[in-house]
Amino acid sequence: MKKLSVARRYAKALLILGVENDQVELYGDELKVFDQVLTHHQELEQTLCNPLYNTDSRKNILKSVLNKMNFSQVVNSFLMLLFDKRRMNFVSNINEFYQKLADELKGVVRANVKSAHDLSAEAKDSIRIALSKLTGKEVQLHVEKDVELIGGIVTKIGDLVLDGSIKKQILSMKESLKRGESI
Repeated sequence: MKKLSVARRYAKALLILGVENDQVELYGDELKVFDQVLTHHQELEQTLCNPLYNTDSRKNILKSVLNKMNFSQVVNSFLMLLFDKRRMNFVSNINEFYQKLADELKGVVRANVKSAHDLSAEAKDSIRIALSKLTGKEVQLHVEKDVELIGGIVTKIGDLVLDGSIKKQILSMKESLKRGESI
């Protein structure tokens, strides 16, 4: 829980700087790239986060990586601050919160849609339009296939889950029958 509150604070601080400098998207892109580098190069992340290694050596490694990545001065300073405060292991969480906060700022919401079958482009557009009307925001869809649903779709937007799957309907009928209710 502490990790999430710390990540949220750092993400919010970077977003405020992005708003002040009119660079919200740039900072988000750079933070995302750095997070992906750490994710794909576990040995780098372990080296930067491991206190058993010499601090100056680890800091020089980070400086070298940042020089090659050619990030903005603000993101470089931000990442160096994370290192100095021993928060490099929070980069992934900070990135996640930053992206969410930036989306809120732009009026964008992300929706995860699971479907039993592949959806056509028209179906995806219909879902996106309906969700935009429901939320009042622009919707970006991420569609996955889940054959266990049998049919229908399950949509998740933040904490809201809209379950229109056959699997859910069958489970609901089963529970009703157990309680002796008529269907």
